[in-house]
Amino acid sequence: MDISDSIVIAAAGMRAQGARLRVVTENLANADSAAKEPGGEPYRRKVITFRNEVDRATGLPLVRVGSIEPDTRTPFSMALRPGHPGADANGYVRMPNVESLIEVADAREAQRSYDANLGMIEQARAMITRTIDMLRG
Repeated sequence: MDISDSIVIAAAGMRAQGARLRVVTENLANADSAAKEPGGEPYRRKVITFRNEVDRATGLPLVRVGSIEPDTRTPFSMALRPGHPGADANGYVRMPNVESLIEVADAREAQRSYDANLGMIEQARAMITRTIDMLRG
């Protein structure tokens, strides 16, 4: 594996973490999207999974988005909002299964991973530049 392969691998990691950040952003944006009618379903949190894949063209192991699916394991919460159109007879509304604290933690982790991959690309580019400079000089 040469230095340019490191750039390809790190770029794949950046794309994957960018997708993760988009999912987290969508979840946070819809954290208050309650059911619109009694008994209706509110926004359901999405979860992203990754998979390892060998790129056919380069033979390099790359991370890819495996799937983005609704979170069916985490239950919806109920909130007392008597005037809401989605409130039941007791005034309770089904709320999304989005926990802001978890989403913020996921966003920070995705950002750290993205930054680490960016750092690898910058290091690889610096090494390539130094090698070229040495060959010139």
